[in-house]
Amino acid sequence: MNQHNVHLLDLPNEILFLILRKLNNVDVLYSLMDINNQRLDSIAQDQIFTNILNLAPILQSTDGISSSILDRFCVDILPRIHKNVKSLTAESDSMECILGAGNYPNLTELKLLNFNQAIVPRYFMDDFLFGHNHKQQITDIILISDENTIEITREEYTQNVYAIILAFFENLKHLSIVMSSNGNYPRWIHTHPCLSLYESLPTTFFSSTLTKLCVNVTGLDDIHVLLDGRLEQLTIFTVQIEFISYRISTSYNTDNLPNLKCFSLTCYSVIGDYDITILPLLRRMSHLEELALFLNISGGSTFISGTHLDNEILIHMRQLHTFTFYIEAVHGIADPGVRISADDIKRTFTNIKYSQVACMVDYVDPQSMMYRVFSLPTKFNRLEQVTNNIPNIVFNSVTHLKLRDENAFKHEFFVRVARAFPFLKNLSISNIRPPFWRFNEHYLRDKDWCSIIEYSHLICLDVRGANFYYLEHFLNETKTHLPCLAKLNVDYDDLQVVTENFTRDEMRRNCGRVKRLIVQHPIVYPENVYRYFPLL
Repeated sequence: MNQHNVHLLDLPNEILFLILRKLNNVDVLYSLMDINNQRLDSIAQDQIFTNILNLAPILQSTDGISSSILDRFCVDILPRIHKNVKSLTAESDSMECILGAGNYPNLTELKLLNFNQAIVPRYFMDDFLFGHNHKQQITDIILISDENTIEITREEYTQNVYAIILAFFENLKHLSIVMSSNGNYPRWIHTHPCLSLYESLPTTFFSSTLTKLCVNVTGLDDIHVLLDGRLEQLTIFTVQIEFISYRISTSYNTDNLPNLKCFSLTCYSVIGDYDITILPLLRRMSHLEELALFLNISGGSTFISGTHLDNEILIHMRQLHTFTFYIEAVHGIADPGVRISADDIKRTFTNIKYSQVACMVDYVDPQSMMYRVFSLPTKFNRLEQVTNNIPNIVFNSVTHLKLRDENAFKHEFFVRVARAFPFLKNLSISNIRPPFWRFNEHYLRDKDWCSIIEYSHLICLDVRGANFYYLEHFLNETKTHLPCLAKLNVDYDDLQVVTENFTRDEMRRNCGRVKRLIVQHPIVYPENVYRYFPLL
């Protein structure tokens, strides 16, 4: 083609497919179907664009057109493509309209956003919405919970919500129940409806078909219950635990788990009895092929080194080929004159199963040290208690970060943070010491920075536990650029000071994108706050 102006329809189908596959498939369907062009209409109905359907983004619109978009899909588009749909993602409130638009004979995966307990009696108590065929053919259910406050106990929630869903779909193989990424940081609030099976009957949350489970649970007892034989076919188990402790001294099944091939355990809370809680659990998993651990250990005499992991864990897992871990530990110092370095710890990791290993060591006081050992590349999305001691590593997976140090954070440190965590979405800073607190350093305050730092993905900033200097540093557009900042957790008095009573121009751009302002006590904002934060 030598023409300077080439129409889209002049291109062959192969090139059209390449172009359109760069777009969201829902946008392709919405834009090309029913536009009085048979060729484009036929291309839009190809399985490439209809097998996997994610309707959630367009239905989350706040500009008043989401209902008309939903009507268009349910009336004009879904009835023509429903036979091709294999995977469907949608807001929970729109499922009745969407599923009512077709029969979906090939639908096997369903992902519900903004899931809550009110959905269960509407969708999962009879065959009104999900017919008999759907109950048999759907094998994968992913529930994204946005429910932070519940009025019943977690045990009741488990029995009346989660157990009902597991029993409703007769051939379910994969069940994931996870919190929305918009959940609280750094930890979930205690009213989050995570799975709780303590003292439950063996028939509660039972399945003879489930092979993959991803859940949040209350305590270690819940993990033992889930592995007591009620999920005998389970091969992949991903669990995030709120705390690791036993409510009572109780007996549980300690048999080996021959079917379990992949296990992932994440606990952000402190583990005090690692030797008697974690190790016995892992030793039941001798047939594991993949293991992932995120642990925060405090107390005890065990020093977490490569030698320890070899002798206490890996030696029991002969089939293991992938070990991903991030282990933070606080250890007492027997001899203050002997200091263990990061290199000392790294040299204990000689097993080739570790691949690459990194280590950070901080001496928090004369009696204790805090150290972190982790595999590379990192796979976990949260890091906490991070100090000035950041290694020269890029943490591509980390989206939630909490900084805490008694030593001041300076501009150069935040430059390193932006480089080390390029996809950071949630940042919390705890540091009461400003960078230039000594008298002879005051003149450096305005020379602290030489370039503007950009956090391209940062949505939530929490500086309530930090010196007001850090608030000024992040909101001042001549120092930091925050194009996506939507939530700010802050001390109101500090905010008033650094913005000069909401008049300072250098901060208007970063503040102008904030939609939610979180302060310690309820307050009626004066009018100038709303002018400074126009999207509140």
